[in-house]
Amino acid sequence: MTTTMHDTEKALQEIWDAAVRLGLDPFPTHFEVVPANIMYELGAYGIPGRFSHWTHGKAYWHMKTMYDYGLSKIYELVINTNPSLAFLLETNSLLENKMVIAHVLGHTDFFKHNMYFDHTSRQMVESASLNAERIARYEFEHGTLAVEKFLDAVLSIKEHFAPPAPRRRKPQDESAPRTTPYDDLWDLDKAPRKDEEDRKPRRIPPEPEPDIVQFLFAYATDLEDWQRDIIAIVRQEQLYFLPQMQTKIMNEGWASYWHYKLMNDALNLGPAELAQFGALHAGVVSPGGRMRINPYYLGFRIWQDIERRWDHPTAEERERLGRKPGKGREKMFEVREAENDQSFLRHYLTEELVRDMDMYTYRLVDDEWQVVETDWRVVRDTLVRSMDNFGHPYITVDDGDYRQNRELYLRHHFDGTELDIRYAEKTLQYLYVLWNRSVHLETVIDERRVRLSYDGRRNSKTVINE
Repeated sequence: MTTTMHDTEKALQEIWDAAVRLGLDPFPTHFEVVPANIMYELGAYGIPGRFSHWTHGKAYWHMKTMYDYGLSKIYELVINTNPSLAFLLETNSLLENKMVIAHVLGHTDFFKHNMYFDHTSRQMVESASLNAERIARYEFEHGTLAVEKFLDAVLSIKEHFAPPAPRRRKPQDESAPRTTPYDDLWDLDKAPRKDEEDRKPRRIPPEPEPDIVQFLFAYATDLEDWQRDIIAIVRQEQLYFLPQMQTKIMNEGWASYWHYKLMNDALNLGPAELAQFGALHAGVVSPGGRMRINPYYLGFRIWQDIERRWDHPTAEERERLGRKPGKGREKMFEVREAENDQSFLRHYLTEELVRDMDMYTYRLVDDEWQVVETDWRVVRDTLVRSMDNFGHPYITVDDGDYRQNRELYLRHHFDGTELDIRYAEKTLQYLYVLWNRSVHLETVIDERRVRLSYDGRRNSKTVINE
C-alpha cells in the first residue's frame, strides 16, 4: 500500500530531528517520490541528466527486469551533492519510507564528513548535465556513430586512473564560487604546458604511469579537441564515483547502523511496526550467502563492534591503552571521518568478528570450491588485498614511444591472477582508437611473460624471452 505525501513529510521531519539529536550532521537532503521506471533509470545512470550511452541502457533493462519479475527492488537512491538528492520508490509503504529516510541520512552524513569525499564536486548533477549537453552537440557535429565509437573506447579503460591523495578541504572551499562550469573538468595537473616543452623528459612517461586515462588526455597527439574533452568528461565523472568505491562497506554499514538505531531507539514505533521493520532490516543486512560478502552486513557488524568495544573496554584496554568506557559513539564518528574500506577492515575486522561471521578464503579445485584458510589474519588480509585497485588489474603505461615509433607499451603488474585474454585483446583494439598507433600489453600467461599487441589490423601474442 502506498503512503500519502503528508505522512512521508511528517516522518521525514521526525527522523531528521532524531538523527540530529543523536549526533548526525547530514547535508540538507531533498527527497522526491518517483515511479519504478525513473528509479531504475537513475540507478542505471548514477547521476541525473548524465550522458546517454548503450551501457546505461543495458544496466537499466537488467535492473528493471529484475524488479518486474520480483527478483530485486531498489527502495531508494541518494546522490552525493549539497544539498543531497534522494529518491523514494512510490510503491513504498510508510514504514519502508521511514527506514529508507533514516538510511539516507546516514549516507548524507557520511558524504559530508568522510575525508575521501572531500575532493568530489557537490554540484555534480549540474556538471553532468553540462557534460551531456556537450556530448550531444558533438554527436550533432561529428555524427552519433563516431561519438559512440569513441565513447566505447574511453569507457573501456575508465577504471584505469589514479585517484588523488585524500586531503581535508578548508571549510570555505565548499561554497567557493567557480569562474566557469568547466573548472573541475580541466583539472588534470599532469597535462603538459607550453612553458614546459623544453623541459620534457626524453622518456614518456618518465616513470610508469598508472593513470592511463590522464596519460591519453595529455599525450595522445592525434585527438581532436572534442575527443580530448570526452576523455576529460569520463575521468571527471569517475573521480566523482571514486570515494563511493573506496568506502562501500563503511558507507553502507554506517547507513544501516543509523537506520537500525533510529528506527529502534529514536522513533515511537508500535509492536507491529517494529516486527515489520525487523524483517526489512534482516533483508538488508543478511550475510550474503556462502561465498559472497554483503557490504551492508559486514559494515553494520563492524560499526556495532566498534561501539561495543569502546563503550565497554576490557581491563587490559583500560590499563594498557588508557581507554575510557562510554566512548563508542565518539570513536565511531572519528573512524567515519578518517578511514576507507581497506583501513577500516585492517584496523577493525577482529578475530572475534571473523569467527562469528564464519569467514574464510576458498578456491576452485577440480571444479569444486574448497575452503583454503580460516586463520582470521589471513582472511582479513586477503579481503583487504582484494580491494587493491578496486579489484581491477594494476596496469601502467611504461612507454609512450616504444620502438621510437610512438607505439604505446603497457605493463600488467602480475599478482597471481591472469587477465581475461579475450577481454584484454578487445581493450587493446579500443586503445588503438585512442592512441592511433600500435599498442602492446605485457602480462603473464601460464607462467610465461608474453606481449599482447594490436596494430590496427590484428591481435598478436609474443612470448618474451628472459
